[in-house]
Amino acid sequence: PAPGGSDHALPCRECLEEEQLLDGRYQLQQVPGGRVALPVLEEKLSQLCLPPEMPCELVRIQDPVPSRAARRRTPAQKLRDELRRLLGETWSEELERDVPHAWQRHGDLVLLSEDSFKAAPWERLGSALWETVASALGARRVARRGRVMADGMRTPRVTLLLGQDGWVEHVDNGIRYTFDVTKCMFSPGNITEKLRVASLPCSGEVLVDLYAGIGYFTLPFLVHAGAAFVHACEWNSHAVEALRRTLVLNGLQDRCHIHAGDSRQLELRDVADRVNLGLIPSSEEGWPVACRVLKKDTGGVLHIHHNVETRPALLAERGSPEAEAQHPTGDAGRETLGARLRPEWQRWAEGTATRIQGLLAELHGRPWRTSVLHIEAVKSYAPHVHHLVLDLECRPVLP
Repeated sequence: PAPGGSDHALPCRECLEEEQLLDGRYQLQQVPGGRVALPVLEEKLSQLCLPPEMPCELVRIQDPVPSRAARRRTPAQKLRDELRRLLGETWSEELERDVPHAWQRHGDLVLLSEDSFKAAPWERLGSALWETVASALGARRVARRGRVMADGMRTPRVTLLLGQDGWVEHVDNGIRYTFDVTKCMFSPGNITEKLRVASLPCSGEVLVDLYAGIGYFTLPFLVHAGAAFVHACEWNSHAVEALRRTLVLNGLQDRCHIHAGDSRQLELRDVADRVNLGLIPSSEEGWPVACRVLKKDTGGVLHIHHNVETRPALLAERGSPEAEAQHPTGDAGRETLGARLRPEWQRWAEGTATRIQGLLAELHGRPWRTSVLHIEAVKSYAPHVHHLVLDLECRPVLP
């Protein structure tokens, strides 16, 4: 610090900048006593030599004012700059490629992708690395995800790197979700479908959600679509606990009953105006249950999730507009969905409608009709594979 409030009153500033002693992340700051604080890099303090006639003292400012340049930096740039400072001369292009450009944020926890910080030099930094990541991204906790386990519950492999607790709160479309990131997944890729079901006219309806998870669709149906009551089925005990907490968090515990266990063993019958089957790659094992829980005298609507493969070679041979709609997006293995329904999608929907119609007729001993209301393309799940949702209306044929 030095007396005065302008740059011109600081004859030492130019030499400090020339010797690269100033921290460019922060600007000059007024402090009590008519003094000005210069942001000096902590690791450069030993090199700081000022004229004895200049009255100075070392002060620590809890919340320094960011410089204009720092305010313009994206979080990814800020993270990279902080790590470069941490590593100093050992920084390399290889390490820079290892720094993530995107991550998930859940409250004060940042969830990194599985390929982040895998190079050997990062390991030597220990906790200093994760503290730097948290500071740069404005978080308190840091975790890194691995591959999802093939255990039928899509259990995540997540390692908590900084912090003691994996429970987080995530706000999505005005709904507060809470879950343990080390035990439950949150799927941001389904946001379009969550927004869509939130807009459905479900006022006064009873809904059965056969694969509720932590409440991805249960909550939008209750909060925004106006469902009167939801029966939520889930067999993952960690997801059940998260759903319970989320219902309480949103004041909805009296409008939802959780059925813990295998939904194929669900004993409900003849209760639902609507059934959600949000399981991929296929919800086919839940179709008989969905037919049983539909109201037998009035029927209702099924929302059937499924991954459907599109064969691009076949489309190209036909020269169809659907083939022209498929363009790479730059993200490996993903495609734009295009505005028109593809033939494979339509055939899957019609085949599903026929099979559901047969299940209902066999169950109730009388004819039913099924009608395709809508086919929604949620996202590209893998090369030429799309996550679709079929809205299928099912009604008994009156005598």
